Amino acid sequence: MHSGLWLVCLLVCLSIPFASSAVRASEKQLAKGSRPRIGLALGGGGTRGVAHVGVLQVLEKEGIPIDYISGTSMGAIVGGLYAAGLSPAGIDTLFRNRSMIRSYDTVPIPLRLALVPVFFLPHMFGHHPYDGLYKGNKFAHYIDSAVDESRRNIENLKIPFAAIATDLLAGKPEAITTGDLGRALQASSAIPQLRRPVPLQGKLYVDGGVLMNLPVEQCRQMGADIVIGVNVDERLETVPAERFRKIGSVAMRCLNMHLAEIDEPQVSQADILIHPQVNGIRILSRRIEDMDAALIEGQKAADAALPAIRQEIERKSSEMSAGNQSSETR
Repeated sequence: MHSGLWLVCLLVCLSIPFASSAVRASEKQLAKGSRPRIGLALGGGGTRGVAHVGVLQVLEKEGIPIDYISGTSMGAIVGGLYAAGLSPAGIDTLFRNRSMIRSYDTVPIPLRLALVPVFFLPHMFGHHPYDGLYKGNKFAHYIDSAVDESRRNIENLKIPFAAIATDLLAGKPEAITTGDLGRALQASSAIPQLRRPVPLQGKLYVDGGVLMNLPVEQCRQMGADIVIGVNVDERLETVPAERFRKIGSVAMRCLNMHLAEIDEPQVSQADILIHPQVNGIRILSRRIEDMDAALIEGQKAADAALPAIRQEIERKSSEMSAGNQSSETR
């Protein structure tokens, strides 16, 4: 949509001596503006994606600049709102007051499922809407209303941004980098069967997580020298057979296995991977406790990754500096 506390503690301890030299050098590079361009690739995962907010909080606090953002599904929602100028605290508020969730599934899913027979009526009269329980237009309007009017087109965002969706007609992932932000996020998060496909720019889109759940590759293509990937999949662990007697448990396990499989190539391409421990958080959970847990795990995982992030900035800055000096001597 997962490391232990001992690993977090270990990395924090290891970061202490590093901070005295390499961190100061890295901050010096950041102050000068002579630094690599940093991209953030935010993966899909529903409510688990609240962890992205925790990651953003830590990166902001530590002064790690973000030059590009690519996101899929919930990663696109959080990333798009941040690129439009909302603070991590502001995005967190939209989750906690449940206004965003209510705009996403306007009628509770159990009730919507009970009304499925009603959806066949239009077909009886010759009208054939796209397959899915929700249109999602209210969600697009909600997103646009949440951002400043001047930031409602992707081209006008404060940070270059790409929403990843799956082109249902061509059967491939695509980065949406122009047009209305709300519609792009609607397309990127259109979970098949739950939400109807979204017609946009002459194409028909569903959730980007079908084929590209962690868009590291797209972030690199935007121009990032360093890509920080934030993976909010559940960690696959061996579980007892009894776990799968619950209704829906097999489908959820299969979904988690699929996401882990398609994310693996992208994980290997990221310069830094942040993987919060989000096991047990349901994709469409409305529980504040789950949001709290995801936020905290995002903060923990980002804190643990800070030494590696600073080291990579320092390494890449040195490479760029050496390359510039070589060019000047030729």
